[in-house]
Amino acid sequence: MSERANIRDVAAMAGVAVKTVSRVLNGHPYVSADTRARVEEAMQKLDFRPSVAARILSGSKSNQIALIYDNHSPFYMFQIQTGCWEQCKQHNIRLLAQPVDVTDPTVGEQVRGLVTETHVDGIILSSPVTDCEPVLRALEALDLPFVRISPGTNHALTSSVFMDDTQAADDMTTYLINQGHRRIGFIKGHQSHMASEDRLFGYRRALDRVGIQFEPSLVFEGEFDFESGVRAAQYLLDLPEVPTAIFASNDDMAAGVLAEAHTRGIEIPAQLSVTGFDDTTLARTVWPPLTTIHQPMAELAQTATEILIAGNEITHRRLPHSLIERASVAPPLRKTI
Repeated sequence: MSERANIRDVAAMAGVAVKTVSRVLNGHPYVSADTRARVEEAMQKLDFRPSVAARILSGSKSNQIALIYDNHSPFYMFQIQTGCWEQCKQHNIRLLAQPVDVTDPTVGEQVRGLVTETHVDGIILSSPVTDCEPVLRALEALDLPFVRISPGTNHALTSSVFMDDTQAADDMTTYLINQGHRRIGFIKGHQSHMASEDRLFGYRRALDRVGIQFEPSLVFEGEFDFESGVRAAQYLLDLPEVPTAIFASNDDMAAGVLAEAHTRGIEIPAQLSVTGFDDTTLARTVWPPLTTIHQPMAELAQTATEILIAGNEITHRRLPHSLIERASVAPPLRKTI
């Protein structure tokens, strides 16, 4: 198979300079009709597809942005990518999605390499990359615009979009309390996500407001994935006094709780209430469907992309959340004190 034609091949066939081909690709007005025709004919004969590199030679934008993420929930990331892509499509911009590991010591250099190799015009950071210091330092050094989704630190650093994780967790815990639950297990999210602490704080705040003593033994450190939800359920359901409700910090972990409960023959919600967070597709497809917090994931990503493309001054936008009631919650069989 022959190699794909490049911009130099086009220039050679048309008998012009590489820069002239680049000007034709970018619609530069100062190219004669004859020269333009020769270049376009050469591109057609060579089946040449304009590359990002060709546009870079002219000093123009690449019309590409990158979404950098490190998240254990495929359902969450699907919504984030969809939100970014919808906005990019409207502006004829290509979206590159790049996963990274925020615990990798070289993550800053990896991001620097991505930028230099692709010449993207800007970056969107999803949690927990949004608070990863090596990545933030690399992007600042490159002087490249970037927008963060749900940052937990350095809020004034860049533009950001977010929701109130603390209030959302408070709302869900209060909802369970109002259903009659007093012994509520809580599955915390991955330690690298700042939202994990915010949601734990909201859970504790709701308990404190009604005089329910916080019990550390009712909190399990999860990782935002199905498997850690199963482990959390095993731990919480093996306690001498089991909780009547379990609030998981995302839907994936809540699904793990449901699976473990089903394995043990525990009826949901008659014997145990389970709630999640995010309102991903998973929340509607598990049985029973999950009561959860609707986090506007696609809207967060779409707004972040909109801000990045607009390129205006630093902007911060908070989007609303909502509590979605489904079939996974009921009052406890008996009141606990």
